[in-house]
This record gives sequence, C-alpha cells and structure tokens, in this order.
Amino acid sequence: MIDWSPLLITFKLAFITTICLIILGIPLAYWLAYTKNKLKAIIETLVSMPLVLPPTVLGFYFLIAFSPQNAFGNWLDTYWGIHLIFSFEGLIIGSIIYSLPFMVHPIQAGFSSVPKNLLEASQLLGKSKFTTLTSVLLPSIKSSLITGIVLSFAHTIGEFGLVLMIGGNIPNKTKVASIAIYEEVESLNYAAANSYSLILFTITFIILLMVYLLNNKSIKNIF
Repeated sequence: MIDWSPLLITFKLAFITTICLIILGIPLAYWLAYTKNKLKAIIETLVSMPLVLPPTVLGFYFLIAFSPQNAFGNWLDTYWGIHLIFSFEGLIIGSIIYSLPFMVHPIQAGFSSVPKNLLEASQLLGKSKFTTLTSVLLPSIKSSLITGIVLSFAHTIGEFGLVLMIGGNIPNKTKVASIAIYEEVESLNYAAANSYSLILFTITFIILLMVYLLNNKSIKNIF
C-alpha cells in the first residue's frame, strides 16, 4: 500500500514555497522590470543561477551555510534556536531560492510588456507606486502572474537533489515524493515507484495544461 506522507509533504512544501515566492517575487520582478540601477544585471544573474546550476551545487552550499559548524548556522542555532539542516524549514528556504526564477521571470516579462501610457496615466492621476502596482499592473498581467505561480508550484514538486542534500530522507518530515520514488527504485519496488510517479505526472500535467488553456484564452480575448 502506498505511503501518502511523501506526497502530503511535497504538496505542503510546494504550497508554502509558492506563497513565499509570491510575496518575494512580485516586488523583485517589479524592481527588475523598471529599475535603471547598475546592479540590475548582477541581480538578474543571481536570480537566474538556479536555472543552470546543478541542484546539488546549491544544496551543497546551503548545507555548508546552514551547518552549526559555520558562522551563520551557529548564529541561527545559538541565538534563535533555528536548525535548518535536515528540517522542513530548511527545505522551504532552499526551495524558495531554487524556484525563484520560475516566479520572477514570467512576472518581470509581464511588467515589461505593460504599455507605458498606463503607468503615465496612473502617475498623472496622482496614484502611488503601490496603488499603481495593485490596481493597474497586476490586473494587466494576470496570465504572467498565473504562469509564475503554477511554474513555481510545479517546479517545487519536482525537486530532488536540493531537497535530498538539505533535508535528507526523514520519514514524515523531509521525505518528499521525488526522494520516495528514488528510494523505491533502489529497493526494486517498481510498483510503488510507479504509483508515486503516476500521481505526480498526472497532477503536474493537469496544472500545466490549465495554465496553457488559460493563457490561450487570454490571448484570444485580446484579439
């Protein structure tokens, strides 16, 4: 019989990570879309690094940084009692960094595509930047926002190397579905591995299909 806890942990992780990325990703995407700061290229590069780096590289450096044997990890442990290695909280932080470009890039592209006359009209009406963001920009980039949310959620579901290095394989705590699949394959329990894989495949397929259908519908409505 299939153990549902890895799936529950996976979707819990994906949900919390996505919420955090919405909070962090929208302001960051807004800044990247409209800033003329010289640091923009550096920030964009750092945001995009998870797209090209092997997950194990990020996992290794997170492992080093969060370790109580190092300054940052020791500070968290000593003064705050926070243990991020082999914990669900550590998985969240690692997942936020790893899935950050999947949230930021679509929203940044959406902001960049908004006609400048809308922003100028909002400024002429005396609206603040926050009001312009919430009342003008975000409603104008619904499809980009939905794409960022869904891609971040789906990408977090598929994590393996990073979560394995940071969280390990602790049942009912850090053992996500991708690790459960790997463990079942190693044990030659292909039936259980297939069950996990089929569930993840079906859910991610449905999620991505919905995004494409919504985006295609939005494009047709425009024209």
